[in-house]
Amino acid sequence: MLRTDGHRLTPLTPDSDPTKILRALTRTRKDLQEARVALVNQLTSQLERCFPGAIGLFAELHSPIAVAFLRRYPTSHAAAALTQAKLAAFLRRLHYPGRTPVATLLSRIQTAPLSGISPAEAAGRAVCVAALLDAIQITARQERELEAEIIERLEVHADAKVFTSLPKAGHGVRAAALLAELGDVRARFPDNDCLAALAGAAPVTITSGKRRVVKFRWACDKKLRNALIDFADDSRHASPWAAKVYADALARTGRHPHAVRILARAWIRVIWRLWQDGVAYDPAKHRGAVRLLAA
Repeated sequence: MLRTDGHRLTPLTPDSDPTKILRALTRTRKDLQEARVALVNQLTSQLERCFPGAIGLFAELHSPIAVAFLRRYPTSHAAAALTQAKLAAFLRRLHYPGRTPVATLLSRIQTAPLSGISPAEAAGRAVCVAALLDAIQITARQERELEAEIIERLEVHADAKVFTSLPKAGHGVRAAALLAELGDVRARFPDNDCLAALAGAAPVTITSGKRRVVKFRWACDKKLRNALIDFADDSRHASPWAAKVYADALARTGRHPHAVRILARAWIRVIWRLWQDGVAYDPAKHRGAVRLLAA
């Protein structure tokens, strides 16, 4: 290939160090996030055996109020003597906002299915619950530290204005993930079709004789696709143009994931142009948004 088609190839140009660092930070934070979700699932499984009443008691098992409650009452045996007055005093100490009345919380604990384990097993399960809570808190703390580092490094990146200006991208992890996965080597994507193909936002057409099939693109950069899909899905809540593209796609396909991929493909055309020119997104210069506003 080098001998016969060398004139068609270009040297591989690596991304700059700031982009490489952002990519490492955002991917590591994503890994920690997935690890935390796995730990919460393990905690849920443990509570199903020793304290079913604690599941669903608060909005999230890894929230500070839920963690504090489970540290005090890790099993149904530990919560057996819990009264409304004791629970109210405990929640008041933690500054519980009181969205759910204390009587309702206590009723959920008392009417939940019994764990059916012995006191000795409950004591052992309590150690497991405490260990999982420690792991969840450590993972969540590292997530927050990485997020702060990502925000700090994003602010001084040369391409920050391109991605932070996008609707719902913000100045945090989402904009940083888009920047990191796309990179900063413009020559890598000579047109937006190349970017769409690598991001998995363009389908694959297979033809053989009279047979023609359009399929989902499995072979792509999964991390780039996830970053674009995450952005596109939330952008429809802030951009009327994105909301219109999504609504039209949903009416045609009837499937949310397909409609979001169509919206991501539309955004890729915009993002690629902004990225090539190094300018921030301006709805007043976006022809699709302007036409929608005029209509």
